[in-house]
Amino acid sequence: MLSGLMSALLVFSPAIFWCILFTWSYRKEPRQFKNAIFFLLMLVFALGACAIYTDEIGIVLLLGIAIPFAPIITVGFLLVNAWIVIRREGFSLPNVLPALFALAIVAWIIGIPVAIGISHSRVVVSLSALLLVLGLWFFFSFVALLVYSWFYRKLPRKRRFDYIIIHGAGLKGEEPTPLLRGRIDKALELWSAQGCSAILVPSGGQGSDEVISEAEAMSRYMLRLGVPREAILPEDQSTTTMENLVFAKNLLDARQATPYRCAFVTSDYHVFRTALYASHVGLKGDGVGSRTASYYFPTAFIREFIAITKEHWMPYVILTIMWVTSVLAPYFGQLLRVFLPSQ
Repeated sequence: MLSGLMSALLVFSPAIFWCILFTWSYRKEPRQFKNAIFFLLMLVFALGACAIYTDEIGIVLLLGIAIPFAPIITVGFLLVNAWIVIRREGFSLPNVLPALFALAIVAWIIGIPVAIGISHSRVVVSLSALLLVLGLWFFFSFVALLVYSWFYRKLPRKRRFDYIIIHGAGLKGEEPTPLLRGRIDKALELWSAQGCSAILVPSGGQGSDEVISEAEAMSRYMLRLGVPREAILPEDQSTTTMENLVFAKNLLDARQATPYRCAFVTSDYHVFRTALYASHVGLKGDGVGSRTASYYFPTAFIREFIAITKEHWMPYVILTIMWVTSVLAPYFGQLLRVFLPSQ
């Protein structure tokens, strides 16, 4: 029995390690990108440990079949999704992102082996190895963020909030777009569930092509639905997600000196990045998501991932520095032999 316990502990130790690290990091601050990495590593090692410990050959076979076909299925799905989005929303760079993502996967999977196979240049082989590693990290972090953002959105929101910040999302004339109405309705649902005690903070300035500010349009919409004017505190200067949070925080700090908690209401694909930015500016609270049309979610999430990756570029720099070091190491040795000849 003891030997069985020790073997189980040995098999599950990597999963336990990542579980402890994830739990510690999550309890410290749920709104961190590294939580996504820890969470996926925990799941991967736990699944592998279960397959090994239970001798469940079915899991191994399933993974063996799924892994080779996953890229093909992913590429096909992204191309079909891009076609649907372009047909419904029109042609634009954001709407072709799924297709570009699919082409990048194809180029990465096919291009690297071909380059290595047909080239005898050490430079090409070395660069291909770098692109392979960078690509692996890119796709791993994409899956990690996708899984963890879903997990974060599904967490129960049992806390009471003092303020509910509603992020703007464009207007049609003087009226909120369907996407923005979804955010407002979700905020009002949360507001009603908490006894209508929180202050609603519609946040959004006036774009160059807009007649009024998004905050004003949201306020009018809520007033028509019977929300008291004193329950609405507009923030009408922001033009980006970060400004939504910074300007809202300045407004709330000036209004209330004691600690307070906020809910940040936005579209479901946008929840984790909003929560991430909120932690950066020092706003305590949780993200709450309104539903996005399923056909549009992949396009929107790819945009979110790119925005988050732009802020978390250090792993790419570290991997590149390691590659440069490995490439130049032999030349350093030759230089040392030239300048420090053996006695």
